[in-house]
Amino acid sequence: MTQKPYEFPVLPAHASGMRIGLLGGSFNPPHVGHRHISLIALKRLKLDRVWWLVSPGNPLKDTRGLYTVGERAEASRFVSAHPKIDISTFEETIDTHYTFDTLKNLLVRAQGLNFVWLMGADNLAGFHRWDHWDRLAKMVPFAVIDRPGCAFKALASPAAKALAPHRIDEADAAVLPMLRPPAWSFVFGPRSDLSSTALRREDGDWHPWALLSAHGIY
Repeated sequence: MTQKPYEFPVLPAHASGMRIGLLGGSFNPPHVGHRHISLIALKRLKLDRVWWLVSPGNPLKDTRGLYTVGERAEASRFVSAHPKIDISTFEETIDTHYTFDTLKNLLVRAQGLNFVWLMGADNLAGFHRWDHWDRLAKMVPFAVIDRPGCAFKALASPAAKALAPHRIDEADAAVLPMLRPPAWSFVFGPRSDLSSTALRREDGDWHPWALLSAHGIY
């Protein structure tokens, strides 16, 4: 008998005043590096939850060969394996590929929450290429989690330079979710060098259901 796919709610359960980290991406495939970033954010930013926002596809990347949002979300649910990490297919629900549109909708549908956007240092390096990135930075605070070999390039990027006056010391990162944007922090600490791109390069034919049946594959 085939197991019925898990049905993801439009938005994870939440309550007013909660501090929630948002980690967006294709999760193609999800891996323990995503979990690593989430656990650091939970601890250093004093978050109540982290939501993984599984995107229909990154407009800056080749989306050919993507598995369905539902398949990648199910794989993400397996990999995250933490009571404070929730998986959301919200972007598919509102039919967008852009973080700007995602946040605009979230801030209307989930008022009263203290959001902070989470990204790896490699994403900050290319943040200036995101749609409406400068306006996005004024919507929610964001935290950049260090990744191997990325810190210098990230902190020298156009976006980092433009937003330098709004950077807070990582020692004060716990207040970030409560700050009025623009506000951001670069968080150093244990780093993971895993990436979805590298994993696809090793196994371009990865399949979510194979992942779900292979505990500890990463």
